Amino acid sequence: MLPNLFVLLTWKSPKTVVEGAKLQLVSPAAYCPDYIRIPYPGGDVPPAKGACVDVVIRALRYVARDLQVLIHDDMARRGRHYPRVEAHRDTNIDHRRVPNQIYFFSKYGRPVSTSTEPRFLAGWRPGDLVYWKLPNGLDHCGVISDRIGPRGRPLVIHNLAQTVEEDVLDRWRITAHFRYPVVASHPNNAPRY
Repeated sequence: MLPNLFVLLTWKSPKTVVEGAKLQLVSPAAYCPDYIRIPYPGGDVPPAKGACVDVVIRALRYVARDLQVLIHDDMARRGRHYPRVEAHRDTNIDHRRVPNQIYFFSKYGRPVSTSTEPRFLAGWRPGDLVYWKLPNGLDHCGVISDRIGPRGRPLVIHNLAQTVEEDVLDRWRITAHFRYPVVASHPNNAPRY
C-alpha cells in the first residue's frame, strides 16, 4: 500500500501532446512548406514558419518525442517502405512529409477509428493525430484539441494558412487517426509515457 500511496502523492501530470500543440497558438506560425536546412537532431524550421506537419512535430517534441530522429532512424531500417524518400535520406525534410508520418505512426502508434459519427466521437481524444486528404489532393494533418466545438466535435490544431484551433475535424476526408505516444496505464490510472 505504501508504494502506491507514494506514487499517488508524488505523481504530477505529464506534459501532453495537446499542450505542445496549444503552445503553437501563442505565436501562430505562418504556413511555409519550404525545404529548409535544419540542425540534426532537434532541428526545427523558424518558429514563425511551419506547415501542418510542423504542428505535429512540435507537439510531439513537447513530450520528448523527436520525429526527426525517430523517422530518420526508422528509415535506416525500413526506408524502402516509406512512401516519400528521395535518392537518400534527408534529416531536413523526411519527417516533414505527411505520408512518411502516416507510415511511421501506422507502425509505432495506435490506429484509431476515422469515423466522426456521433457514436464514435468519444474515440477522438486530446492529443490524437488526424490526417486528411484535401479536395485538391494534398495531404494535411493536425492535433486533436481538448476543446469541443459548437457542433459537438473536438477542435483541431493545424496549419493550413497559419496555426489555428478550429472546428474542422470532418471538413475534409479523414485518411488516418493515431494515438502516439502509446500510453500505458499506471496502477493508479495515471498515464505514464
